[in-house]
Order: sequence, then C-alpha cells, then structure tokens
Amino acid sequence: MSTPDDPQLALVTKAIDTLLADHPPKATDDREFRGHRYDAGLAWVHFAEGFGGLGVRPELNRIVEERCRTAGAKATDASTFFMALAAPTIVTHGTDEQKRRFLRPMFTGAERWCQLFSEPGAGSDFAGLATRAVRDGDEWVVNGQKVWNTLAHVADWGMLVTRTDPEQPKHKGMTYFALNMRLPGVEVRPLRQITGEAEFNEVYMTDARVPDDCRIGAIGEGWRAALTTLMNERTAIGSAGGGARRKGPIDEAIRLWKALPKDEQTGSRREHLMKLYCVSEAMRLTTARAGAKAKAGNPGPEGSIAKLALSDFNKVCTEFCVDLMGAHGMVDFDFTFRRPENLSVDGMESGARHSFLRSRANSIEGGTTEIMKNILGEQVLGLPGEPRGDKDIAWSKVPRN
Repeated sequence: MSTPDDPQLALVTKAIDTLLADHPPKATDDREFRGHRYDAGLAWVHFAEGFGGLGVRPELNRIVEERCRTAGAKATDASTFFMALAAPTIVTHGTDEQKRRFLRPMFTGAERWCQLFSEPGAGSDFAGLATRAVRDGDEWVVNGQKVWNTLAHVADWGMLVTRTDPEQPKHKGMTYFALNMRLPGVEVRPLRQITGEAEFNEVYMTDARVPDDCRIGAIGEGWRAALTTLMNERTAIGSAGGGARRKGPIDEAIRLWKALPKDEQTGSRREHLMKLYCVSEAMRLTTARAGAKAKAGNPGPEGSIAKLALSDFNKVCTEFCVDLMGAHGMVDFDFTFRRPENLSVDGMESGARHSFLRSRANSIEGGTTEIMKNILGEQVLGLPGEPRGDKDIAWSKVPRN
C-alpha cells in the first residue's frame, strides 16, 4: 500500500504488514501475538518507540485494530479494560523503567489491573480520600479502604491513590502508586450486586508495604496523575457504547421489536424505538469523532460528554427492551451469586434482563452523573464553579461526618 503523502500512515502500514506476515494471528497464540504487536510498536501507536508505540497520530490505532481483527486476531479481553486507564497514566507520569516494567505485560494480558480510587467517605469528592501512605525508608506503609473496585479479585495490580500529607490542601497531599494486589496486608472482599454478581469489590490495606519504585509521579502529585486516569476512564466508558458498530442495547431492542406480534408493534412503540436509534447513532458518530481528535495521554471533556450520554441511554434503552418482553422480562433470570472474570458494563451478551439491572450502575461508575454535569458546565460551557470552601485549607482541618 503506497502512501507517499502520509509518512506516518506508511510507517504504520509497513509495521502491520510485517507483523501479520511474521506472526499470522490465526496461527499464533493470542497472548504471544499481542506481545509481538507490542514489540512492533502497534499496541498504542501514539506512544513513544520502545514503549509499544511509533510516535504517530493516535487515530492510526483504528487502522491497526481493523487490520489485526480482519487477519483473525481476537478482540481485546474485556478483563483488561483497565489497561485503557493505567497505560496512559504510566506513560504520562511514570518513569521509563516503570513503562518498561508495566506496559508490555499489561497489553498482552499477562498482568491485569484494577482501579483503587473511591472510598466509603470519598466517592464524588474523590480528593477527600483518607487512605494513608506513610514513608518508611524505600517503602510506603499503606492503611485504608477502597470500594467499588471492579474486578479487583482477579487483578494483579491496582491504580492506588493515597493521602501522603494530610497538612496540605486535599488536592495537593495525594500520591499515586501501582499496588501489587498480592502484597501481604491487601485483602479483597466481594460486593454482591443486584444482578447476583460480585463484579465490584472492596479492598482493605492493612500495613501493606509498597516499594517507592511503584510510585507513579512525584510525591504530592497524585491528583494530577489521577485526573489522567479519570479522563481516560470516561473516554473508555463512552467509547464502549458508541465508538463502533457492535451488539448493544439498540440492536437488542430492534431484534425484540421484530419478534413482536404485529398487533403489538404499535405506533408509539415504533416512535420510541426510532428515537432511541437516532440517539444511538448520534452517540456513535460523536464518539468516533471525539476519539479521532483525542490527544494522547489526557483526553479533553468529550469523554465526559460521551460517558454522561451513554449512562442515560443504556438505562432508557434496556428498560424499553424489558418492556417489549412483557411478562417474560420478569422471569428466567439467574440471581445465583457468582464472581465474574470479565466486565459486563456494555453489550447484551448476558441478555436484556441482565443489562437492564446492570445499567443502573452506569450513572455512578466512572464519575456520577452529577459530577459529569459539573465538569461539563465548568469546562465546556464556562459556567461558574460550585463554591468549594475546603479547597485551600489543610485536609486534616476539613470537617467530616
């Protein structure tokens, strides 16, 4: 393929041609293929050379994905979702040694990650977190509790944000770590959800000793590193629902509609379905456009727009699906307690009943709807921020319930 006017595209195309010729995905173990893909600079093409990239435009990642999938490569394992959060954070704030240590096994799936941000008293006000990390030589002694930790029970590493200086204002006394989930003192407990699953967890750290070389970014700069994670999380969640054509709630709604007896295909239901379809297409195209413009490392507020829209859409569309099922929508769902090893945040693989129940969490995870509206109001619309009386006083002096 000749691309004389686009040297970056030519570089990526040549790398893909070589990868697929030397390591045909249909004849290569998936994890091994992903390792070769990383070494070829085709994991995240916008990352620097030597760290899974080629230093080119991020939108060229789409071509890599399309070529690899067409050649028979497997889709990315859903259990590695947090790779999309951890990798940009480590690339933006980590050392070269940390990039070498974490990025390749993260991309291949040899090491899985989870997110350790929210706490019982610090959810929407994430910067109010209380988990303490106290330095002891070349280690940090960590004590505290995190909650709503998706797939923490299968994770090898966690993105952990702690309070290292309680005498600083809450946004300035935080430090970010990569936490080995197998360390002594780290305990993962399940949180059973309305679906019967325990996809979420709570994580307790009791005198867990974290090496200083697992600190991501400077001491006291955890808020900056955490923002990178959060913005990529919102982009990833929003993209899950609208970035490409895939089996999702709107496809299931159309299937259920077609299966209805003619006398139940009423005009009001048809109108509702068409409105949902239009919203779904608008989300898909908007997310695709935002993804093409997103800068490497730290996306803008478009991720929050997509996340907010997806949260509302999933709830409305899955409710419509259950409504189309009539009385059948209330039966034949397995509430047996189970601990899944993959995400169930998108798609309809487990059926409309499951998606209807699971979508209730969409407006909470990745930032509540209320927080998304604040972000969009302030950063996109330029509205005045909400009064924050505790922003400039020491965290230790902030009143707590």
